[in-house]
Amino acid sequence: MLDSAQLGPILRLTLNNPPANALSIAVIEALQATLDAARDDAGVRVIVIAASGKLFSGGHDLKEMTAHRGDDDRGRAFFERTFGMCSRLMQSIVEQPQPVIAEVDGIATAAGCQLVASCDLAVASDRSSFGVNGIDVGLFCSTPAVALTRNIGAKRAMEMLLTGEMIDAAAALEIGLVNRVAPADTLTDTVMALSAKIAAKSPHAVRLGKKAVREQSGLGLADAYSGASRAIVENMLDADAEEGIAAFFEKRDPVWRRKLNGSFNFR
Repeated sequence: MLDSAQLGPILRLTLNNPPANALSIAVIEALQATLDAARDDAGVRVIVIAASGKLFSGGHDLKEMTAHRGDDDRGRAFFERTFGMCSRLMQSIVEQPQPVIAEVDGIATAAGCQLVASCDLAVASDRSSFGVNGIDVGLFCSTPAVALTRNIGAKRAMEMLLTGEMIDAAAALEIGLVNRVAPADTLTDTVMALSAKIAAKSPHAVRLGKKAVREQSGLGLADAYSGASRAIVENMLDADAEEGIAAFFEKRDPVWRRKLNGSFNFR
């Protein structure tokens, strides 16, 4: 259902819910619990979400949801629970202190595409494809649209949402849904190299920076600069920034020494 392995500072989570790696209630719960547990783990600096099999994720488990059509409320309570839990999961990824990278090899549709869009970074194999094709079965992908429209242009997102058409990895790269495209046989190596590069940076600076970027994005220009200025001052006064700048002048590798036990309030 969900496999977990920590490789040094990198936590790899692998969806293992064949054949479609559907985001069932059980999978959502497992992902949520694992992310929650990793939040304050100083040993985890980067999180990778990958998948086994030919699909990254086909989205929600429609069989599981259809089974509740026979409930007294025609499934309303179960649908509300499912989409509520999924929405919390996607927000948790955005708010996760560590950067989260999607490693996509295969098809990512509907909530599976939403998962990719919710991650901070995404790397796809050249055989991957993406879509929000709920519209094909009479279900507009309203919740995936939240993540999608925050990643790519509104018109490109609406075209995907209204037509249900799939796009290939090259198109996903062009519109900014993914950061890189790699051959399938080197995908994991590419992701792990990217993860290791990030993990080598000051973990405090990375966490503070991710939070600052997230929180300024919903503000007007003046408020955004005001908050960002406070964030960078806080960062500049930190021991890791002092060490990093000293190491730069001394032409040596920095030795990060900041303990991850502080927080910064952006507002």
